[in-house]
Amino acid sequence: MSHQIANSNSKDEDEIPPPERPPSPPPHTTFAARGLHAPTFSAFRPRDIRFPSQQSMTHVAWSCDGRKLGAVGIDKVARVWQPEKSMELRSASIFSQGHSEDVDYIAWNPTHPELFCTSSQRDRRVVFWDGRQSRHVQQIQLKYSPQQLNYSPDGKTILYTTIGRTLGALTFGREGEETRDQWHVQTVTDSATGKAVPASTVTFNHVGDAIFLTFSTESNLRIMSYPGLALMSSVPAHVAGCQTAALDPRGRYLASGGNDSIVNLFDLSEWLCARTITSCDNAVTGLSFSHDGEFIAIASAGSFIDICAVETGMPLHRVPALGPAPTVSWHPSKHVIAYCGQTKIREGGPPPAAWISLFGPGM
Repeated sequence: MSHQIANSNSKDEDEIPPPERPPSPPPHTTFAARGLHAPTFSAFRPRDIRFPSQQSMTHVAWSCDGRKLGAVGIDKVARVWQPEKSMELRSASIFSQGHSEDVDYIAWNPTHPELFCTSSQRDRRVVFWDGRQSRHVQQIQLKYSPQQLNYSPDGKTILYTTIGRTLGALTFGREGEETRDQWHVQTVTDSATGKAVPASTVTFNHVGDAIFLTFSTESNLRIMSYPGLALMSSVPAHVAGCQTAALDPRGRYLASGGNDSIVNLFDLSEWLCARTITSCDNAVTGLSFSHDGEFIAIASAGSFIDICAVETGMPLHRVPALGPAPTVSWHPSKHVIAYCGQTKIREGGPPPAAWISLFGPGM
């Protein structure tokens, strides 16, 4: 399969509109007042890797040490690169034969840089991998199609959401007379109703004793205890449904994004909306905080990624993309983002291509 690496400033690409600039923030919240120096994001250019394919790259994620980048979406396989060495297609490690259908999602174990899992909506499997070997470690066959995966902080629980918008769980350990630890399916029900827990996305807090749930047709964010699954709070967030959420690595804020193109930042100590980012022009599809909690990257239905300052909500840079990105992910220790998708289909233009992009210093 041929590939191409190029910059995103080619002449044939559409011009992207600049983000709307909000009113000036309070002076004490600025980088200068806090003695911080923000990267000059406008000085960087995206590095785009294209894959001729009728399918889209659907998800990218960094290993916990940031040395590896995984991507899924085409060819029923997972690809893993070491970006500091090469992002050439031939340099990717290929993890195959775990899925019989297209792979949709990848998640890395937060406690081990070689362990990750992938999921497919079509074959209804979650497959576990060790990056030091090509064959999968374990396959789990689910009753319902998994959509999103989220590890607990200790790496021993995975919560997943299904395309039917319910919550499921996998736990790592031994059952019965098993002689080794492995993953098992666990039943998940609301402690108050005994029914399935509705959810489109799920995010653990940093301790692992609570989870944040979004639901694409609900305007509220829900906070539940874990593993008890008792409702702790329900916070109004969006007018047109809450699509995605991300947790600040410092533990100060929870960000939510919705179909109303708004990003809200909730203060975790009081559960009040501390800040609203309104510079986005389209429905929000993905959110990610930088490792220092100072920046938030926003993926949307537009062909760009917005980078904003967390403490002020000010837009800092609009990164051009080859098409709408379903996800965006900050490197765990650098000011570098990875995002992916599929090129726009134009009448009379080249055939569509899947792509992965990296943006930031050194890329």
